Amino acid sequence: MRTASRLLLAVGVLLALPASAHAKTTCMLSRVSGVFETVRAFVQQQIAPGPQRPKPQAVEAAPAGGPSVDLGDLSKPEVVERQLRTAVPTPRSDLKLTVPNGQARLGDFTIGSAETMTGHLLVLGGDANVYGKLLGNLVTMDGNVVMHPGGVVSGDILALHGDVRDQGGEIGGEVRTLSAVTKPPIASDTASTRSAVIAVGRNVAGVVGVFFTLLALGVGLVTFARPSLDVVSDTASHSFGRSFITGLIGQILVLPTFGMLVVGLVLSVAGILLLPFAVVVFVLLLILGVVGGYLAVAHAIGETYTRRRMARGTAIASANSYRYLLTGLVGLFMLWAAWAIFGWVPVAGEMVRAAAVLVTWLVGTVGFGAALLSRAGARGNFAGRLIPPEALTDEYLWATPQFGVPAVRRPESGPGARPGHRSPLDR
Repeated sequence: MRTASRLLLAVGVLLALPASAHAKTTCMLSRVSGVFETVRAFVQQQIAPGPQRPKPQAVEAAPAGGPSVDLGDLSKPEVVERQLRTAVPTPRSDLKLTVPNGQARLGDFTIGSAETMTGHLLVLGGDANVYGKLLGNLVTMDGNVVMHPGGVVSGDILALHGDVRDQGGEIGGEVRTLSAVTKPPIASDTASTRSAVIAVGRNVAGVVGVFFTLLALGVGLVTFARPSLDVVSDTASHSFGRSFITGLIGQILVLPTFGMLVVGLVLSVAGILLLPFAVVVFVLLLILGVVGGYLAVAHAIGETYTRRRMARGTAIASANSYRYLLTGLVGLFMLWAAWAIFGWVPVAGEMVRAAAVLVTWLVGTVGFGAALLSRAGARGNFAGRLIPPEALTDEYLWATPQFGVPAVRRPESGPGARPGHRSPLDR
């Protein structure tokens, strides 16, 4: 009864305390509880039994007799492997092997934590787990060496076609590993040659596909928009520097222009509805300007090359825009063809690729600038056409000074003119 009355009194006192006191009391109790939990966990960890280390495994030992393999010197792993491969072509149960000052084991072998082995140890076709002590060298063939905490190997360790995993053990000597035998050089050369041929075929297919795609687009431009293509081509040919600067500035201003377009449409109610169509049209116009400008520059290159051949007296079957375009594209794709064939060469391939990319960017920039200057072929102010085609009439040529001769009025037929007489310009 006294205990119950005391508990009720303590509860009453706690309830009579203010809220701040309750909070402080709760905080204090939580801290005390945390300290108790920490102490309990530490004690439990100390009392709990640790992981039991494995005891030595009872594996089959190779009996003495038969070939002898000396493991006293492991500085030359190739020699040790050759001796073992000669003495033990295939590990089997009836194997007989002599290891001077040591022993051989078949399969996985474990040195227990309470065991100390004296002499060299050879493990064939299995892993060697070291928990205890080995006073000698350790060699595994077709297996791994695992040094567990507390394990000690006083000598060297050699893993033939395996790994050495040190998880906290102690190794007194050197650690060596020998990987598996590599493939013959002939097989390696054959594989590298096959991969190079595959890479060349893939590159050639890509270059040919892009070439014929651009050729088809160029044929379409020549067929349906030849006047515009001629204006852009002449602009790139006669105003090369101006076209390049304009194309470079245009590349810089593409993203700001696109951002201004999007912002301007978003700020208006009707523009939000037109935003998807405006984005699609902007992207299509940009692609058309770059690809069309590239084809226009190819047209200009082909036209210049063809006219120079004709000036040297070389016979040309048909000098037209289709021929100009084909010749220019072939010339521009020569670098890409060289990269497709020799791209597998480590240094030369990268250099040819860099040159091809640079030339493509230069041609695309000039073509894009020419398209901007000519308003996609609508204006020929920079095309080198000083006299518009519609002004090249007979009356215009007669009234214009020709080769420094002052312009005169065309003679008209009159009473003094002889019948059938024509001016030299009319002939």
